[in-house]
Amino acid sequence: MISSDVLAYLRTHETRIRNELFDFLRIESVSTRPEKRADVARAAEWLAAALRAAGLETTVQATPGHPIVVGERRRAPGAPTVLVYGHYDVQPAEPLDEWTSPPFSPEIRDGRIYARGACDDKGQLFLHVKVLEALRSTRGELPVNVIVVAEGEEEVGSENLAPFVEKHAERLRADAVVISDSEMFAPGVPAIVSSLRGIAYFEIEARGPARDLHSGSYGGAVANPANALARVLASLQDGHGRVAIEGFNDRVRRWPDEALSAIARLPFDETAFRVETGSPPLDGASTLERLWTLPSCDVHGLLAGFTGEGSKTVIPARARAKVSFRLVADQDPAEIDRLVKAHVAQVAPPGVAVDVTLLHASPAWRADLDSDVFAAAARAVEFAFGRPPVAIGAGYSIPIVGEIERILRAPVLLLGFALPGDNAHAPDEWLSVDCFERGLVAIARLYEEIASAAVVD
Repeated sequence: MISSDVLAYLRTHETRIRNELFDFLRIESVSTRPEKRADVARAAEWLAAALRAAGLETTVQATPGHPIVVGERRRAPGAPTVLVYGHYDVQPAEPLDEWTSPPFSPEIRDGRIYARGACDDKGQLFLHVKVLEALRSTRGELPVNVIVVAEGEEEVGSENLAPFVEKHAERLRADAVVISDSEMFAPGVPAIVSSLRGIAYFEIEARGPARDLHSGSYGGAVANPANALARVLASLQDGHGRVAIEGFNDRVRRWPDEALSAIARLPFDETAFRVETGSPPLDGASTLERLWTLPSCDVHGLLAGFTGEGSKTVIPARARAKVSFRLVADQDPAEIDRLVKAHVAQVAPPGVAVDVTLLHASPAWRADLDSDVFAAAARAVEFAFGRPPVAIGAGYSIPIVGEIERILRAPVLLLGFALPGDNAHAPDEWLSVDCFERGLVAIARLYEEIASAAVVD
């Protein structure tokens, strides 16, 4: 297992490793901004150079969007192949005035590394780069064959990644896929993410009169698209927040009682969650059950008529809403699309035309926790953190996880070292220094555990 020389290397080079991470974090690789395109490309080249320094043969692959970095080292005959996926692009930093320190000037305060990308995902991807360097430098060779795939479009939907993986599937074939782009359950409580909810995101538009009309002259005589849209949106859920679309819940797979009991035993602080959100508890299922095991419906935006200061008595010609449904295992996004459109057509009042457009969708994902790679991860995490990880769900979606698993037919391990409240996508994003350092040890042990267990189908 992991020897003292690897740990000594990581400790000896601790300052350099941190300085290099800070260099990576200083690059403003904001993939959503066209004016940052050169910075995104610079981050790709920086990462490629770091992988080459770690001993991987590395190329920067052009795509119609931002580049994909691929590093490979296959010098362990007979050993498993591990593919590491991550992303080097980051979210925009705005609002800038809400950052305590500049978003692209990394700073350590109170045991935390503050910078855009610290936890999502530069800091966590960088863990793997430095571990590969440490293993090769101390052992002369890696215990497993490794492929690193890092994209620059995760924050804008990973449009070009799945086609790239499809095209190069044989080259990227692996026995296990490891992704460090998730959170622990709580400080001191490491976790493996075993499920992700899917998503179906819609735009719903109600159209009525040919132009905006004066409500005094026309109110009550013509259909109001804003009123109609409100009725449609209200019909999507019942009084308990359950989706009320006919057939929507038919395929929802109930979690086993054992898994639900395990969720109930987790040290979840309901009071802290309520303080954080400023929202009272809901009746029925627990908060974690709602987030991990049940679908949901949320309105994200509304646009209709006059929304400025003061009053204006107008009947708008159009009203529009953005609505998403989080999906769980066995729900098919294509079927959800059909059900939503049929429901809206049924409940839309006369006098308006209502269009429903599916903007994007992806299915939910569930891991096979009986896979050898998960057992290897549990041993590695316990070595680094002094306790085994808990299996948790995630309420959000990472569409590429299911795509990679489907294309490469390999188990995907979601093993992250960020913490709840890390402000990913928000001002003052941070990563715990302690979690970063323990993450290095866990990842190093993971590669050795995978090699020892010979995780090969």
